[in-house]
Amino acid sequence: MRVERRQKALNRLKRIEGQVRGLVKMIEEDRYCIDLLTQLQAVRSATAAVERELLKDHTDHCLREALQSDDDAEKTAKVDELVTLLYKKIG
Repeated sequence: MRVERRQKALNRLKRIEGQVRGLVKMIEEDRYCIDLLTQLQAVRSATAAVERELLKDHTDHCLREALQSDDDAEKTAKVDELVTLLYKKIG
């Protein structure tokens, strides 16, 4: 992962970690369900954003490098790896 994207991902994940700690506190305080669900939706959206950035980095860097190489086994492995991941997501 490229340095700038790594730092952005770390920053986002730290914010998500704070949101999750806030959710724990909200549950401990028996807060209103809609407030909890709203915060859970925000966490899900934030993790999806990190996932999109990681996927973009992977395709821009790792996959592109493999496809430009002369190693057919590496090309096949990288594409298969990505397809497997995407099937897990939609499956």
